[in-house]
Amino acid sequence: MRILPGGTLGMLGGGQLGRMFTIAARTMGYNVIVLDPDPSSPAGELATDHLCADYTDATALEYLAKTCDAISTEFENVPAQTLEWLAGKCIVRPGAHAVSITQDRIHEKSFLRDQGFPTAAFATIKTSQDLSAALQQIGIPAILKVSRFGYDGKGQVTIHNQNDAANAWQSLKQEACVLESQLPLQTEVSVVVARSFDGTVAIYPIVENLHRNGILDISIVPARVSAEIQQQARAMASAIADKLDYVGVMAVEFFVLAGNKLVVNEIAPRPHNSGHYTLDACVTDQFEQQVRALCGLPLGDTQLLSPVVMVNLLGDIWQQDGHPPAWEHLLNHPNIKLHLYGKREARHGRKMGHFSVLGDNLEEIISVAQQVKAALTNQQRH
Repeated sequence: MRILPGGTLGMLGGGQLGRMFTIAARTMGYNVIVLDPDPSSPAGELATDHLCADYTDATALEYLAKTCDAISTEFENVPAQTLEWLAGKCIVRPGAHAVSITQDRIHEKSFLRDQGFPTAAFATIKTSQDLSAALQQIGIPAILKVSRFGYDGKGQVTIHNQNDAANAWQSLKQEACVLESQLPLQTEVSVVVARSFDGTVAIYPIVENLHRNGILDISIVPARVSAEIQQQARAMASAIADKLDYVGVMAVEFFVLAGNKLVVNEIAPRPHNSGHYTLDACVTDQFEQQVRALCGLPLGDTQLLSPVVMVNLLGDIWQQDGHPPAWEHLLNHPNIKLHLYGKREARHGRKMGHFSVLGDNLEEIISVAQQVKAALTNQQRH
């Protein structure tokens, strides 16, 4: 069944991804109801209706189920039981099964291994004895990652020796974890892929990602990797979506190793930070694509219209008194597009927005992006 403009869509989560979904959906003529417990939800401010309630609130869920034609989510930590309950009342995409796998690193890594996709060597850690045994098996250096609710470098610790291991286990509060071998990376890439209910797949251009302190810093498109790596990444991302029976937009992050070897890092069951470049540089951006997949519409064209560099803007560049950066450093450039997320408080490490630089010469726009970012950052320090 196709849901056409005039229908009502539900969004679980009201951060920047929900906000950009809401903008896309409302531009296309849909009503949007956002469920988010934050009264200052960036998505809720632009939605037709904002339900300020928890994701397990029975009254709010009843209202969503009664009012919405279809429901999606902006982040993977919505309780799977919420998605299961809603799916019994209306269309929910992606489904609870796919989300439940990707919201837990133990389940996700095990799924990837069992389906034959290459990953770093890993072990499940539930006790200190598990950790000691796994270090013998996997070796050092390694990375201990909390199994649930870790993101943007949070909930993970690099281990260089046995003392590090004990401290890491304590710092992560002895929660269930995954221990992964630390690989010698050449670079990191990601693929945003959309899959419709009938199995049709649309794949966006491969993204080269640079991180700082565990948070995505800069995305470069097209990625400066070999055609072989690009082909492998597209094929694996498509196959993972098929194996999950995924419907919607998702991202797969990869590590590129020497010898044109590619391993899967993790799956994000939603639009992705590294896909924000699509807002300005593709025929169909990832949020319109999310609307299309949710509503059973044909997937949009993913063609890249221009080389592009996307730069994350964190709360660190806001002045200590809360004053914003000197945006003229950015807005003086006619080929830069600024996107701010409507968050009221700038905090260290918090994603407040991004900008994209477009142009014909990739190396030139990388240079411009770095110069503008440096100008905004240095302005904050003076």
